[in-house]
Amino acid sequence: MQPSNVRPNPLPVESQTRYNARMKIIPLQSGSNGNCVYVETNDARLLFDAGISGVRAQERMAQHDRDIRRIDAVLISHDHADHVRCAGVYHRKFRLPVHMTSKTFSAARGKLGRIDTPTHFERGDVIDFGKTKVETIPTPHDGVDGVAFIVDDGQTRLGILTDLGYVFRGLAEVLASLDAVLLESNYDPEMLEQGPYPYWLKKRIRGNGGHLSNAQAAMLLKRAADQRLRWACLAHLSEENNDPRRAMATHREILDDNLHLHVASRYDATGEFEV
Repeated sequence: MQPSNVRPNPLPVESQTRYNARMKIIPLQSGSNGNCVYVETNDARLLFDAGISGVRAQERMAQHDRDIRRIDAVLISHDHADHVRCAGVYHRKFRLPVHMTSKTFSAARGKLGRIDTPTHFERGDVIDFGKTKVETIPTPHDGVDGVAFIVDDGQTRLGILTDLGYVFRGLAEVLASLDAVLLESNYDPEMLEQGPYPYWLKKRIRGNGGHLSNAQAAMLLKRAADQRLRWACLAHLSEENNDPRRAMATHREILDDNLHLHVASRYDATGEFEV
């Protein structure tokens, strides 16, 4: 049974310009060593994914004068450990409600410890947190039942789009509907090809269940930059197969100076952004 605050997702979303929003975003960490993003609207405080320890999440939020115990919900994108492994800790230590699909919960259950009755949603649902809506976008990434997220507070739309698999149908239209985005820019093809990974893993990363390259992400942003998009934060960069300077150089070569760009850290919180 679906929770009462979940309803079907009305994608595709028409692009329309909105102003004067004050949504706040703090990427607490981004990469295969752990993912967690804090998003604050006028009526909701949300964490997306729980791939870093409770201590780190609490400390990094406190550095920005935020109390992790005031989080309204933790939303999990998929079952891979770098996104879900500490969800049980957040639930038990901080009493935070955890939202994920039932299939994700079944796949991740052994990694989580005790979670009392997680709230389940279906891929494609919209989850209501007062006036703030979280749209769930099904992804072809090779996790179980994976989703990406759009946060809409009625004025501003933020995308949290990582672990996407490939540039699937409708993804460009999703980007065009956003005011800001955290978008995976996982690997540089040359670094991946010449790097130490075994062939099967290289094939997985650049395959339909893997990740987007710098150039793939940049081409998506180039199309969206002419719409309503104000800034992008490059996320989930590979430590072995990418470099922040190389990622930024690729994006600048394709985008010129048409969009404000940031890079999310693999090791710490990355600023506090507004949109």
